[in-house]
Amino acid sequence: MLLGLMVLAAACSAAMWWWQTRDGRVSDQIVLHGNVDLRQVDLAFNNAERIAAVLVREGEAVRRGQVLARLDTSRLEPQLEEAEAQVAAQRQVVQRLRNGSRPEEIAQARANVDAAKAEEVNARRRDDRLRNLVGVNAAAPLELDDARVALDAAAARLLAAQKGLELIVAGPRQEEVAEAEARLRAADAAVELLRRCIADAQLVAPVDSIVRSRLLEPGEMASPQRPVFSLAVTDPKWVRAYVSETDLGRVHSGMGARVGVDSWPGREFEGWVGFLSSVAEFTPKAVQTEELRSSLVYEVRVFVKDPGDELRLGMPASVHLPVRPAGGTTCRPGTIEASPRSMGGGL
Repeated sequence: MLLGLMVLAAACSAAMWWWQTRDGRVSDQIVLHGNVDLRQVDLAFNNAERIAAVLVREGEAVRRGQVLARLDTSRLEPQLEEAEAQVAAQRQVVQRLRNGSRPEEIAQARANVDAAKAEEVNARRRDDRLRNLVGVNAAAPLELDDARVALDAAAARLLAAQKGLELIVAGPRQEEVAEAEARLRAADAAVELLRRCIADAQLVAPVDSIVRSRLLEPGEMASPQRPVFSLAVTDPKWVRAYVSETDLGRVHSGMGARVGVDSWPGREFEGWVGFLSSVAEFTPKAVQTEELRSSLVYEVRVFVKDPGDELRLGMPASVHLPVRPAGGTTCRPGTIEASPRSMGGGL
């Protein structure tokens, strides 16, 4: 019985050793396989206008803030001049309301009051004379009625002139000033919008990158829905790989890694684990053998230092993660480990 258990344990250790070497793993590292990945930017204009110039080609390295293309602004510039003129006019309106009435305007209103007062006095004297003449039958009733109407009209003009003087002295209402200021802010906003449109007519690189594709040419109509360039962001780069559940406990964010690619045999790039998925998924068919396609794995992103920009998008890569040997009971060649139950102690 004991001899049979020893033979079984030796077979188990041999099988485990064969499986580990078959996977390319050793006790002090995990080897993952994946592809180089990087971020891409589809860059489009904010405005819908005709493209005037495209300044870079595919494969060129561009710096952040570099102008890549320009739109035609021949229609925007006159609109900006008109809006700026409207702002200047409205600013003068606001200033006039804030300053209030001029001394000359007040003096004119007072003179109008004096003239209306003189007319009212003259109309009243004529009305009094006609009333006296009516008593001695020297004036007709019609003339008396005309004099009364003229007196009333003169009194009304005097009241209007006095109220006009009060308005001139008081100056504009606060509501009028606030309305003019609001119109000025609206005009300023229209100017800023046109200036922004003219600034957006220059398409600039948002980050240091490589021009991957040039999608539109001069003369074509640009729009926010039509990218002009596809940019590849070369920093950071990472390898998208997948780790099995059995090795998941030995991988953690921040641990060091070494990345190798077929283009440079024997050369390794330094890296580190930057992302470890918390959700399992089925192994992608592109990176796994046919019999293990249905296995559940976890995505790992291993960021790579590539100052020379030698790694390319989609390039197959191997990731070596130095780890401690997995804990627990293992079967190794030349060792025998068995539980008490297998030895008959639990019976």
